[in-house]
Parts: sequence; C-alpha cells; structure tokens
Amino acid sequence: MTESKSMILGCAGKSLTRDEIRFYRNECPWGFILFARNIGETEQIRDLVTAMRDCVGRADAPVFIDQEGGRVQRLRPPLAPNYPAAGALGALWRDDHDAGTRAAWLMARLHAFDLLRYGITADCLPVLDVPIDGASDVIGARAYGKEPRAVIELGRAAAEGLMAGGVLPVMKHIPGHGRAFADTHFELPTVDASIGDLQRHDFAPFRELNHLPMAMTAHVVYSAIDPKNPATTSGKVIEKIIRGEIGFDGLLMSDDTSMKALSGDFPSKAAAILAAGCDLVLHCNGVFEEMAGIASRTTGLEGKSFERAERALSYIRNRDVADETEIRAEFASYFDAVA
Repeated sequence: MTESKSMILGCAGKSLTRDEIRFYRNECPWGFILFARNIGETEQIRDLVTAMRDCVGRADAPVFIDQEGGRVQRLRPPLAPNYPAAGALGALWRDDHDAGTRAAWLMARLHAFDLLRYGITADCLPVLDVPIDGASDVIGARAYGKEPRAVIELGRAAAEGLMAGGVLPVMKHIPGHGRAFADTHFELPTVDASIGDLQRHDFAPFRELNHLPMAMTAHVVYSAIDPKNPATTSGKVIEKIIRGEIGFDGLLMSDDTSMKALSGDFPSKAAAILAAGCDLVLHCNGVFEEMAGIASRTTGLEGKSFERAERALSYIRNRDVADETEIRAEFASYFDAVA
C-alpha cells in the first residue's frame, strides 16, 4: 500500500473522473472532503465515497464534510433534515444550560446517524470561535455564543455526540476566528487584540477542549504573535500558541488552501503550511491543477503527524447503540428538524 500523504482533497463533481482516479492512486491523500457540488442522491454519494477509498486502498480513509446546521450544511432534505444553527443552541443554553447542552449532544448524534448512512466519517464541527460585536458574519450564527463558557459547554457536547456516533469531530478555527473583520474566503484578516484578550476570550474554548482529536486552523493574522503570517502558515502561532499555550497535541489540519486569504501559488502554500507545523494540508474546490500543485510539495504522513492521525481515527472505532428514532424524538422536543 502506498504511504499516505499529508493532505485532504476534494473532487470536482458527483463521481470521480479518470484523471482524478489516477491522481488519487498515485498521490494517496490521507483523506477526502465533500461539498454541495458532490452531493446528489443516496447511492451516488455512497458510490463516490467508496470510490475515493478504493483509490487509496484504505477502508478507513476519512471522508470529511461541513455539516454544522444552519447555513453551513452540505446534506439537505431529503438526504438529511435541516438543523438549527449553533446560535439557536446557544439561545436555548442561555435560558436553560442543561437543555441547551443536551440539545447540542443530540443534534451532533443525529449528524452522526446522517453521515454514516453515506459512509462519511468526519464532520468539521464544533465551531469554537467566539465572535465579538462587529466581526465578519462569516462566523455569525455558526458560533454557539459570544461568551466562552457557552462555546465550551456546547462545543464539548457536540464533539461528544459525534464521537458517540462514530464520527470524527474537527474543532475550528484554532486559535480563534471570532475577532476577524474580514471573510477569509475572500481576504486575509488581521486581529490586533492583545495576548491577554486572546487568552481570556478567543483561546479559551480550544484550551478547555484541547483533548479533542482534530482541529482546523484559522487563516487569520494575530499581530501580537506573528504580524506577518496567518496562523495556518505561522510557526510561531502553531508552536507557541496552538501546541504551547492552548496545549493541543492532536491532528492539525489547515483550513482550505483554495480560499483567498492565503497568498502564493499552491505548491508554495502547501510547503509553508507543513513547514509551520500543520500535520495536513486541506484543499477543497476540486480544481485538478491546484490539487496537483498541493501534491507536488506535500510529504508522506509520518512521525508525530502519523501518530496523531492514527490516534484521531481510534476515537471513532467504537460507537454507541443509541436508538435513532428515540434521539430524533427527544431532539424534536427542543427543536423541530424539518425533513
């Protein structure tokens, strides 16, 4: 079996092209990610996921998706119900902490039922960003609240719900996207907050949940730490803050390299991300030439990165025996998930 490379890749459409099959077989990405353009009907999704894994010869190759609820939800009815945004869970939590926390766990457990039905084994959730007033709406209602305690409690419940159902959670966007005044899909934001403010507010959820298996970086510059480089390509942020101050020693993936926040060509982006200390380079849009550029500078997954990857997968090898009908009924007592 070919050694896995330190990357997670998307594909262009609802089935793999001959070029994609050949490319994945040769380059052997560690995992894959699906977007709305890849989603058709039930058997098509299952066939696509199976084909991806067949290319790399690993039945446990993780397949990721962004299934948060609210406006960021790739599977829609009839494939999965529409779910409320994290902000709605936060509103419930502010009225009743126990009810909000339980609802967050239930919703994540339902995501796991939905995703595993199609062979999808990793969800880029929970969002642990803590927005401030006036920040870009790119996070907005995707956040559980504007206070760290709500984000910590609901983020923990969501991660535990996913893992109980056999789906790998990915906390994002470490070390915190909540102060960004620009949308990183289009430009690179700079956060000028002091280290003290970042530690108390932005870093707190990630520090409290630093035991979780995976995290995704923020394409954000923190001028008090590294005024030149966003977290994704900053050795200072990754070593001193993410690994040091926050204490996260799990598997660290970049946010999407096809977003406009990162400058440079794709080979340069991949090299910079790995050199900074990320374990995995993420590329989402399925553009073949860009993926080839990423692969040209991506190395084999080895050493501590390989150990982290193996440890992450171990979190989802045993799932509970929860009854889906009962969980849907209980969740409906808090929210109506509309099929």
